[in-house]
Amino acid sequence: MAPSLDEMIQMYRKMLEIRRFEEAIADLYHRGEVPSSAHLYIGQEAVAVGVCSALRRDDYVLTTHRGHAHNIAKGVSMRRLAAEILGKATGLCKGKGGSMRASSLADGVVYACPIVGSNIPIAAGVGLSIKLRGTDQVVACFFGEGASNIGDFHEGINLAALWRLPVLYVCENNLYALSVSQRRSTLVEDIASRASAYGIPGVVVDGNDVLAVYEAARRAVEDARGGRGPTLIECKTYRWLGHHAGDPGFAYRPKEEVEAWRERCPIKRFRRVLLSRGVTEEELASVEEEVEEAVRDAMDFALESPYPGPEELLRDVY
Repeated sequence: MAPSLDEMIQMYRKMLEIRRFEEAIADLYHRGEVPSSAHLYIGQEAVAVGVCSALRRDDYVLTTHRGHAHNIAKGVSMRRLAAEILGKATGLCKGKGGSMRASSLADGVVYACPIVGSNIPIAAGVGLSIKLRGTDQVVACFFGEGASNIGDFHEGINLAALWRLPVLYVCENNLYALSVSQRRSTLVEDIASRASAYGIPGVVVDGNDVLAVYEAARRAVEDARGGRGPTLIECKTYRWLGHHAGDPGFAYRPKEEVEAWRERCPIKRFRRVLLSRGVTEEELASVEEEVEEAVRDAMDFALESPYPGPEELLRDVY
């Protein structure tokens, strides 16, 4: 079932929140306010929003070092997310997780795994928990195409397939694993073709088309809830910036390639769709203003929040 117009406007809002939030974090990073690295999601917004829009509030997400977007798409507070990235006590993890481990179990974001591919078998574990508890939840596990060459990819998906676990495996293929082109690391053109080795569906989708991502995720969620096991969805997309905020990305990517993908901006593309469906420029401008204000508020909250005190050093350590 296609999303309603109101749901589509909400999807646009979430995509814009991610873009503006990441731009603001990039600015703070270059001003020395972010006490760690920051892996930005600009250019890939349709994937996080398309998938998370197909999930329920009580469904789960496992993300990666590039996880700010999945938190926002799942409904996590931008204030607390920004505070976590800045290492502040008001953050999601009391400032102890930082950018690469920002997560919120209360919102269904189980964990952000900075070790490439490590979240794939964890997702099988979450799926097994769902199955044993007898709920009809699902878990969406996001990773890049580089993780598909890690042993955890094969072991995790094989287990999820064998036990018919309710997992959506979402490969965000942005063509580069750090600085290594997929052409240099993987012989197959489509990561989704590897699903055949495990006897599960493999779906390739335009990762810059939020409605196409949503529809693929909706079908996969339906299968997962129905006990038919996992699906591997490959979203073809592109990160506009370098691997992290301090990486300009110039040395290993042709300028023409970057510009060609920028022309396929998922937000501008979806904006045109909304206008063609009868949404007015005034309505979209109102959403855009609200997002700008919400992001400014989140950054101000994070900047004004205190750092954790020394008494927190040994708390939450197991």
